[in-house]
Amino acid sequence: MKVKRILKWTARVAILLLLLGFVIGFVAYWTSTNDCGRPIPAGAERMKAIRYCEYGSPDDVLKLEQIEKPVPNDNQILVRVRAVSLRFYDGGMLGGSVPGRLLFGLRKPKNTTPGSDFSGTVEAIGKDVTEFKPGDEVFGVRAGALAEYICVRRNGAIALKPANTSFEQAASIPTALVSLQGLRDTARLQAGQKVLINGASGGVGTFAVQIAKAFGAEVTGVCSTKNLDLVRSLGADHVIDYTKEDFTKGEERYDVLYDLVNNRSFAERRRILKPGGICVLAGIGGSGMHKETFSNLAGELTASLRSKFGNEKFVLFGVDINKKDLGVLRDLTESGKIAPALTKTYPLTETAAAYNYLETGHVQGKIAITIE
Repeated sequence: MKVKRILKWTARVAILLLLLGFVIGFVAYWTSTNDCGRPIPAGAERMKAIRYCEYGSPDDVLKLEQIEKPVPNDNQILVRVRAVSLRFYDGGMLGGSVPGRLLFGLRKPKNTTPGSDFSGTVEAIGKDVTEFKPGDEVFGVRAGALAEYICVRRNGAIALKPANTSFEQAASIPTALVSLQGLRDTARLQAGQKVLINGASGGVGTFAVQIAKAFGAEVTGVCSTKNLDLVRSLGADHVIDYTKEDFTKGEERYDVLYDLVNNRSFAERRRILKPGGICVLAGIGGSGMHKETFSNLAGELTASLRSKFGNEKFVLFGVDINKKDLGVLRDLTESGKIAPALTKTYPLTETAAAYNYLETGHVQGKIAITIE
């Protein structure tokens, strides 16, 4: 009888928790909103910006509108944005997938201006800002960057732009934080080590090839036939065409596998690692959200857990967006050790076309949107 009572009360508690979860989710969903209906105050300055007030396809939801121009507070920098570069996840923000809604808003997107990686010119500064002055050319990361102006905190992710790059090139550099931190901090890549980069022709991969070379490593890049020349031009010592050769079946062994695609099994990847080698799980296979995205993510989590019982490690890492490493990337760029592989640019009026291209999942290098 005692066991029956315990089971009965356990079932009641479970049902109550499910009902409570449903109510909380229901309320959260219908109270999820954004500022799209808010009128611009009389007398406020206006600016152009890309907005998406609902989830959907780029052609349906991305609109060029007039919104209120931001005003910097004492600790902020007002930047006149000149270019914005898209990241692999930007397209996923628009579509309204379940993970996307949990991150960006259940019913409607919370932040209605997309884009984050920017470059531009300092327009004005708050009274407590001493690191920058009007006229400085800068680059960095700030949510809502697809607009004529943005405000960035003085201690936020913003740094002086490399002198030897265009605004479009500079806007693509923050993507390299994933490459820099994955190779330097997670893999602890050393001069003379062998590294294989799976997905070497994409936005992160093109920077990874160059950063690995800057660290003195022997670099092998994996890409498709059409991208072989690009990856070679970035300094890769060896290039493998995955349409003709399976890199997991070769005889070469690597100290580091920097995996941006995650399209091979745990056993296949472990096979090409040297004893004690490391696989950095840095991507989930192409830009945008696709049917393989969630299975690839699950594969990464599984590989990371399985590797805890062996000598070869599979490590997930999260990028730390910070001012200091932006400075490191600027110095690497100005010294000529890395250069953005910018392959396409779009005007602000063709933002939807840029997102559609991103969603193909096979973007070569980086793409940028210019704001005149």
